Amino acid sequence: MSVWDSIVGQQPVVSQLSAIAAGDPAAIAQSWLICGPPGSGRSNVAKAFAAALESPDHGLGDEPTRAAHLVLAGTHPDVTVLSTDKVTIGIDEVRELIGMSEQMPSISPWRIIIIEDVDRMLERTTNVLLKEIEEPAEHTIWLLCAPSAQDVLPTIRSRTRIVNLAVPSNAAVARFLEQHDGVDPALASRAARLAEGHIGIARLYAGNDQVLADRDELVVGVLGMRRASDAVLLAGRMTDSAKAQAQSDVDRQAQQDEREFRRVNGLGEKDRIPPKLRSAYHAISKKDDLKRRATRRTRDVLDRALTTVASVYRDVAVIQNNADDAVGLINLENRTAITELSVRLTRRDAVRRLEDIATARRRLAGNGNPLLVFEALFCALLV
Repeated sequence: MSVWDSIVGQQPVVSQLSAIAAGDPAAIAQSWLICGPPGSGRSNVAKAFAAALESPDHGLGDEPTRAAHLVLAGTHPDVTVLSTDKVTIGIDEVRELIGMSEQMPSISPWRIIIIEDVDRMLERTTNVLLKEIEEPAEHTIWLLCAPSAQDVLPTIRSRTRIVNLAVPSNAAVARFLEQHDGVDPALASRAARLAEGHIGIARLYAGNDQVLADRDELVVGVLGMRRASDAVLLAGRMTDSAKAQAQSDVDRQAQQDEREFRRVNGLGEKDRIPPKLRSAYHAISKKDDLKRRATRRTRDVLDRALTTVASVYRDVAVIQNNADDAVGLINLENRTAITELSVRLTRRDAVRRLEDIATARRRLAGNGNPLLVFEALFCALLV
């Protein structure tokens, strides 16, 4: 397998970046902005590009070199990845990266810094980063990732080389699930269709029966709403489920972090934490950090729910415009109920409901109360 094997449905970009990594080092741009919709694999593209840049064979071999393996595993000393499960990326984290960027690489040609979700930076944090992006140290490459170029400040856009990723096809995502995760072909096809090109969500649907069942329940609930009481009850069930799922994910990650801390420091499950390690140990389970992680995770789950709700009215619009044969339905399992809804709604009604969903998404992004946002949305969706 090559360093690019985990990249799904992005062959033009892979060809472009592979050629650049193998080209003249003096001609390589040092500030990049890799853009793609959620699930398109922009972070994976950044890591594969970094692996090709640091590898002696420039990622062209059939098997990754040791340097490439280290990059892809997240353990290469010259490649740093800033990812966050918080709502925003902190200014202190960026300042630390800037200091690191001035250091010479230790074992490879480049010091590479990858920032995932650079769109989560506040403007003042972005301004701290701006000078380094404009005039990087001669041995440093910055790889920034965002949903689109419009999601970052114009000052950043104008100082980076932009790479735009496509939405992977359902067939490409399904093939990836089968080949890399060993998923049954029928489940892989369904997970890819329901995920609408989002690789991470497709893997989640294929690997977590409960998440897939929750999605099915939400679609049935939206299609079955008839009264305001139905809308309010559905909103309550959905937001409660999102919070519970988010908290469970955060607790599981905290437990994994604790186990990894003990393993790295040679401690057993029941061993007491030595005094000199206690501050580092407690830092991995700080209540404020866990709360911020849970908030971020809840938002992600709710955002996925909005995408699911939007898929219902997308399918309604497809049927109303006789486009089923051309683009297909996402919610094939609910074809009968969606067809009935398409009769009760006008085309304008369907479009307005998609606009209502977009409004709910903006309200959530603006820290609106999730329960109130979904109660208002579901009431607006009633026929």
